[in-house]
Amino acid sequence: MKLENLLERQLLFFDGAMGTMLQSAGLPAGEAPDVWNLTHPDIVTSVHAAYLEAGCDIITTNTFGCTAHKLARTGHSAARIATAAVRNARAAIAQAGGRARFVALDIGPTGKLLKPLGDLGFEDAFCMFRETIEAGAAAGADLVLIETMSDAYELKAAVLAAKECCTLPVCATVTLDRRGKLLTGGDIASIAALLEGLRVDVLGFNCGLGPREMLPFLEELRAVSSLPILLQPNAGLPREVGGETVFDVNPGEFAALMEDCVRRGASLLGGCCGTTPAHIRALTKRCAGIVPLPVTQKRFTVASSYAHAVRFGEGRPVLIGERINPTGKPRMKQALRDGDYDSILREGILQQEQGVDVLDVNAGLPELDEPAVLTALTEQLQAVTDLPLQLDSADPEALARALRVYNGKAIINSVNGKESSMSAVFPLAARYGGVVVALTLDEHGIPEDAEGRIAIARRILARGAEYGLKPHDFLFDPLTLTISSGSENARVTLECVRRLHDELGVCTSLGVSNVSFGLPARGYLNANFFALALGAGLSAAILNPHAPGMMEAARACTALLGADKTCAAYIEAYGGTAAAPDPASAQQQMSLYDAVLKGLRQPAQEATERALQQKEPLTVIEESMVPALNAAGERFEAGTLFLPQLLMCAEAAKAAFSIIRTRMGDAAGAGRGTVVVATVQGDVHDIGKNIVKALLENYQFRVIDLGKDVPPEAVVEAAITHGARLVGLSALMTTTVPSMRRTIAALRESAPGCLVMCGGAVLTEEYAHDIGADFYVRDAMESVRRACEVYPGA
Repeated sequence: MKLENLLERQLLFFDGAMGTMLQSAGLPAGEAPDVWNLTHPDIVTSVHAAYLEAGCDIITTNTFGCTAHKLARTGHSAARIATAAVRNARAAIAQAGGRARFVALDIGPTGKLLKPLGDLGFEDAFCMFRETIEAGAAAGADLVLIETMSDAYELKAAVLAAKECCTLPVCATVTLDRRGKLLTGGDIASIAALLEGLRVDVLGFNCGLGPREMLPFLEELRAVSSLPILLQPNAGLPREVGGETVFDVNPGEFAALMEDCVRRGASLLGGCCGTTPAHIRALTKRCAGIVPLPVTQKRFTVASSYAHAVRFGEGRPVLIGERINPTGKPRMKQALRDGDYDSILREGILQQEQGVDVLDVNAGLPELDEPAVLTALTEQLQAVTDLPLQLDSADPEALARALRVYNGKAIINSVNGKESSMSAVFPLAARYGGVVVALTLDEHGIPEDAEGRIAIARRILARGAEYGLKPHDFLFDPLTLTISSGSENARVTLECVRRLHDELGVCTSLGVSNVSFGLPARGYLNANFFALALGAGLSAAILNPHAPGMMEAARACTALLGADKTCAAYIEAYGGTAAAPDPASAQQQMSLYDAVLKGLRQPAQEATERALQQKEPLTVIEESMVPALNAAGERFEAGTLFLPQLLMCAEAAKAAFSIIRTRMGDAAGAGRGTVVVATVQGDVHDIGKNIVKALLENYQFRVIDLGKDVPPEAVVEAAITHGARLVGLSALMTTTVPSMRRTIAALRESAPGCLVMCGGAVLTEEYAHDIGADFYVRDAMESVRRACEVYPGA
């Protein structure tokens, strides 16, 4: 029987931890577990056999670290190891006999942060994943399991690799922190939107948390997802007992907690760190015979950024800022021609501050390489703002390239009823996901009446269905024509909005300001037409948030239509203020504080030059730089600013500091103190360590970065040589925590005055203290606070 036929009919059981089992079989600390597929195939096969005997339906290949980047030091290719890993899993199934079992090709993270925040390109990550997946699929894997992802962008690269190089079912699970967020800030709704847009078959969570901690996030996922859900929690939380890492949930407790997860909607179950065949045996026995809850289709029209999702048709209108578009905007045209992306980024941030939910991005100038420019704008905008983007182009190549690198589920603007348009755009929506803006025009133009436009909408829906697109994948624009050329134009558009909502059940969008083209005092017409359209059921509006009356109309109508409960948003906007200040122009000079806080490099450099004309370098640092970094850190910890934005703040500060250091010369000194950072021996995941380094440097600490897979003696030598009073150690994998323990012990012996802070997905505060650390740091900002404590007043 095919796996696809079982997904919604019965519970399916995955296996548990592989690394834990290999360690108990003698895997040395620091050795890549994946290599044992070649050097110890009998042991790997025996682990698979133990899980099969415990009752699991799906065994996972020993390929968590099987990418070229992680295997570089082993001398083996990812393809060779993936092939051997599938062979070992297949051998275990053949030996077990009996009912049908399946092999999941395991795909873990690269351990690198993708550009522009890190140094790994999106396509480079894609190629790494593709090499492993192609080999595993050819060797006979039944499905692809993408797991332990903490960055939505890397997750997208892995899913695209799976979708583009094989036809196997794809399961994708992410690792959440205790707030229910990815490392890079993504929430559960944004993860679901991205993965469902990419058409994975199963989604869920693994690692990082135990089943008890994972349960509330399961309920949140089930509320927004229309797919089967996979849970693979750890066996609780890790701690140190007698020099060994143990987990605090035994097999019986694990099974009982997982049964609760089944009762609340999980239909695929397994284990991660600390789980053993005993845990899986208890799980399969306890949950045998339980019928999974049916998967319900949510039919949400939803777009997302890397951080959060925006849902249409929920009462409150979604506001789409129109200003990043050269049409009728001489300054924007010139900025695009000059490649002046900082001005464009500033405009995007200003629109966000005015309250829009989505940014429209258009680079359509005849003299430009539109595919290249739209792609670059997409990459740069998503680094400084957490708003979803509406990618706006009539060029299918431009849409394709921008959609590929977009970190989320975009709005695709647009398709129309022409066959040439539908055949070009619908494959892109099917491949990359997205909400498709559909214009009600065709080869014959724009129908004058509502009936003609509704007929085109029906044809678009029917054609889209051939590509797997559903009505909720569309945002219909019945087109706003100016009343200066026809007195009935506004009435026809409003009738279309009502009928699209009532008859077809789809969401709608309008370019509001088109209604007043060619007329004086356009603001009055625009605001009132907008209000009428909202009353007719309009879901979204493309507008200029700086235009007088538009944001006021949006907030007022939202309150009047009952979508602003207790008028909270209206009161927040206008309560206690006489009048809203005029919005700043994207061309105005920005303060150094604002430039750093918004993550804009060039404006930060320009503001630094201006500040240094009036103040001493140290005064500039103390009055502008440090307060901006502190504000960014506070917003990050409060969950209102996300990791990509925090790192862009750090980049802007770095650019400003480079100018200050040039001015200060030798007086710049060595900074506030020296901190040695390293990813411990055996671990090649350096994302967290690199983030800590970036922030420490921007607080003027001297950072000695030893890299990844660093032996204890190298850490000790660096601490002594550089006179460091603080060392930061990072580990992602449970199997490498013993290396962290040994490193701390070596520091205690040879550098007793040096304090140690530890962080990583597998650590807790109790666990960090058990292995001898002085500080457990939950995130990068906490590492800065600890460094400031160690070097007070430096």
